[in-house]
Amino acid sequence: MAATRTIIVAGAGIGGLTASLTLAARGFRVVILEKAERLEEAGAGLQLSPNASRILVELGLKPRLGPRAVTPDAINIMSARAGGEIARLPLGEAASFRAGAPYWVVHRADLQAALLAEVNDNPDIDLRLGCQFEDVTSHAKGLTVVQRSGNARQQELAVALIGADGIWSAVRNHLFPEVQPQFSGLIAWRGTLDATALPREYTSARVQLWMGPNAHLVAYPISGARQINVVAVVPGTWNRPGWSAAGDANEIKNAFSSQWPATARMLVGAVDEWRRWALFTVPDHGEWSDGAIALLGDAAHAMLPFAAQGAGMAIEDAAVLAQVLSEGVLSEGAGENIAAIPGALKRYGRLRRARVLQVQRAARRQGRIYHLTGPLAFARDLAIKAMGPQRMLARQDWIYDWRA
Repeated sequence: MAATRTIIVAGAGIGGLTASLTLAARGFRVVILEKAERLEEAGAGLQLSPNASRILVELGLKPRLGPRAVTPDAINIMSARAGGEIARLPLGEAASFRAGAPYWVVHRADLQAALLAEVNDNPDIDLRLGCQFEDVTSHAKGLTVVQRSGNARQQELAVALIGADGIWSAVRNHLFPEVQPQFSGLIAWRGTLDATALPREYTSARVQLWMGPNAHLVAYPISGARQINVVAVVPGTWNRPGWSAAGDANEIKNAFSSQWPATARMLVGAVDEWRRWALFTVPDHGEWSDGAIALLGDAAHAMLPFAAQGAGMAIEDAAVLAQVLSEGVLSEGAGENIAAIPGALKRYGRLRRARVLQVQRAARRQGRIYHLTGPLAFARDLAIKAMGPQRMLARQDWIYDWRA
C-alpha cells in the first residue's frame, strides 16, 4: 500500500490496537510501535458498556471475545451503611437487545488477546514489539517518525502519528510537555480469585458495587465466569516511580474493617494477591493534536474509573479518528489528500472533547457519591431507592446509546 496511507500508532494497549483495526478497515496501512517485547496480561477486569462493545462487534471481535466475556444480569448497588443491597439495575440479554449491543465484563488480557489476534490477521497492520517511538519531524511529505529497537534506530515516512501510548505518553510529552499526569489521592487495589473460592450465591453474573465511608468496592465475574475481579478503592499516598506495585493483603483488609458488612469483607479477604494502582488523571488542556500528530485514549484524557468508561472512551476515540481521517484524506473523488490530515485531526479532537469531558466529570462525581459518610450517605441511599432501578439505569443512556 502507498506510503501516503501509512499511519503510525504508538502503543499497543486497548486504544492503540482498536485504532489500528478501525484505521485499517478504512483503507490505511498501520504500523504499531510497542516498546514492550511481548504483550502480557496487565490490570484485571474491565467493563465494556454498549457504546464500546458495539464498535468491537462491528470490527468482528464477537466470535473471539464473546466466549470469554460475561453479560451480567444486573448491577447490584450495595451500601455499607445500609448493610446490603439498595438497588438492582437490570442488564442481561434484554438490556443488550434494547441497546443494540451487549454489556460485557471481561478480563483485560482477554480483550487484548482478541484485539491482537485480529491485528495479526490483518495484512495492512504491522505490529512491532520491542520498538518504541523516539522522535518525529514534520515536513511537506508528512512526518518522519524515528523509532528505536534496542540500540538500533530507523526512520519511517507516515502521514500521521497517533499517540495511544497511555498515561505516561511519550508522544504527548513531545507535543505538550507541560501537560503532566496528576495523582488523584486514591489507590485502586486490584485482584482476582477463582469463582470456586466463594459460595455460589456470591458468584452470579452480576456487578456488585459496594459504597462505603471514604472507599468503595466493585466485584464482577470475568474469564467466562471462572474468575471474580475485585477492585477496592481507598485514599492513599504515592511516592514511587510508575503507578503500580504489589499490595499487602493485610493493609487492604484493615481498610475494610468492622464498619463494612460481612459480605464486603469476605470479598476482600478472599483475594490472596493484590496489586495497587495509583489513580492518575490527565488534565484537560484543550488540545488533542498538533499538525499531523494526535492523542488517543489515556494519553489524551486518562480519567478516574468510577464511570467504568476508561477503555470505552479509548474505543470510541478509535472509531471517530478513523472516520474523520477517511472522510478527510481518502474521500471519494478527491484521491489521497494528506494536506487535509491536520484539519481532520483537529476535527477529531473537537468531536471527542466535549463528550470525554462530560464522562470525566461524571466519573469524579460518582467517586464523591460512592464515598459519602454519615447523614449524606443516608440521604444518598434514600435517593437511590426512591429513584428506582429503571430511572437509575436510564441515567446512563447518554453514555450507552452513543454511536460513532
